[in-house]
Amino acid sequence: MKSSLLLLAGLLSAAAPYRLALPGYPFEFPRDHFNHPDFQTEWWYYTGNLRAADGHRFGFELTFFRRALVRNPADFSPWKLDDVYVAHLALSDITGQRFYHASRLNRPGPGFAGAALRDALVWNGNWSARWTLPPPAGFSTVQSLRAFDADFSFNLGIESRKPPVIHGKRGVSQKAPGKGHASHYISFTRLDTNGVIEVGGKSYAVRGAAWMDHEFFTHQLDRGQAGWDWFSLQFDDNTELMLFRLRRKDGAIDPFSAGTFVDARGAARHLDQGDFSLEPGRTWKSEKTGAVYPLAWKIAVPSLSLRLDVTTPLDQQELTPQGGYTPVYWEGAVDVGGSRRGSGYLEMTGYAGSQGLTGL
Repeated sequence: MKSSLLLLAGLLSAAAPYRLALPGYPFEFPRDHFNHPDFQTEWWYYTGNLRAADGHRFGFELTFFRRALVRNPADFSPWKLDDVYVAHLALSDITGQRFYHASRLNRPGPGFAGAALRDALVWNGNWSARWTLPPPAGFSTVQSLRAFDADFSFNLGIESRKPPVIHGKRGVSQKAPGKGHASHYISFTRLDTNGVIEVGGKSYAVRGAAWMDHEFFTHQLDRGQAGWDWFSLQFDDNTELMLFRLRRKDGAIDPFSAGTFVDARGAARHLDQGDFSLEPGRTWKSEKTGAVYPLAWKIAVPSLSLRLDVTTPLDQQELTPQGGYTPVYWEGAVDVGGSRRGSGYLEMTGYAGSQGLTGL
């Protein structure tokens, strides 16, 4: 869940009959891996933990966002600004204790950015996720991720070892009370990953595991919600856990907080807010923004006999404004100990004074 579309200053959406995320949506793959123009907001979110042969460790993030501004399919022009596309790119050099990030904003235009089943491609400029689609009866999906910045780049191949997970109940991940305050939320929770990272004038052949989230919706959070803490954890026993905690402005934890446990066979189990607890611990204060983030967490899921300690090997993984359209949030690689061991990613929003993102 996410990974997270920006509130773009100065861009106001015109009233339009966008579709709501409601129970009973007829999921169909590979169609639902790509664009949903009937919904106002959508994102594709990739994160992962990788190592080189010499043990050098990295975390990475590549995210694509679409936000509809107007909806009038009959009035088509490649230059009409119906949607905006934002992308975020980040590399956590864990061994080198350096964090790099970049972002970009594009209109679709004549092929500047988009997400098309026809091309099996999600892209923003020369940052892309290209799919090799499986046969209709299969679920294994192979993709290539490519992204380039002045300071770093990566070229990765990923392949799913489990079928896609649909989070929530009856096909919706509810985030607030009321009809349609929800998303359709799909994840690939176990992506074998290998490829090349270039940073600091060096090239590293890397391997590891990645996680991919795809959400589409029109409304999600309400005005009383201040932000969220989101975890994607991959355990060494080939199971995974996704949890999100919605924080309210009055300091309470929202009852629509939820999660999903995925067993070794790929079967998913929904978790309600009462099924787990998240206890924040050690904090870190950003010198750039003054935001204070909890970087150590204790997680308990009693029904699964899970008692976990989540920590980060690199405190500074905060994404800060670039070009006036990047919100402030922390997203980075984490380690997991306790009753199960593993690694994952943690995202925290709302600690710098606003959600900064339109939804989870």
